[in-house]
Amino acid sequence: MIELLAERFNFIIVIILMMTGLYAVIATGNLVKRLVGLSLFQTSVFLLYITMGKVFGGQPPILPEYGGGHGEGYGDEGAHGTGDAAHAAAGDAAHAAEGVLQQAADALTDPVASTQAHAVLDGADGVGQAIYSNPLPHVLILTAIVVGVATLSVGLALVVRIRESYGTIEDEAINSADYAVDRGEAGR
Repeated sequence: MIELLAERFNFIIVIILMMTGLYAVIATGNLVKRLVGLSLFQTSVFLLYITMGKVFGGQPPILPEYGGGHGEGYGDEGAHGTGDAAHAAAGDAAHAAEGVLQQAADALTDPVASTQAHAVLDGADGVGQAIYSNPLPHVLILTAIVVGVATLSVGLALVVRIRESYGTIEDEAINSADYAVDRGEAGR
């Protein structure tokens, strides 16, 4: 039982955060507390997607550099060391293309060594393909975080305007003030 809980620890935290945020949105009448509850709920959804996007044993989908390291030849070559940024970028692209071509040539001449150099062991002695993590959930969550912060800031700005207009941020007091205006009792 404890092993099952340890394996699902992230999901337990997600459920706790989600229910806490939902309770704060539903149960409180304070507008700022509702926004905090909404932020908690959003955070739990972010954690859920990040947890589901994790591939155990997966590598980041970043290709290793080939043909030396980054920046080789910059100090020795006059054009790269003193030239403009466009020329330096063109030189980087040429170096990257040479590295890719060299990698393709190496793979054609010795495919076994090339495969073993970048493979992940998947058991006892077997050599399998490299396992990469999917970057799409993480990218989407970064976008959702930006949208969540923007939504929270707009919500807080609205709360400030409501406080200036009504003198309170409690839901019941705002509703009663609106009903009084509708019945024409506000000016009496």
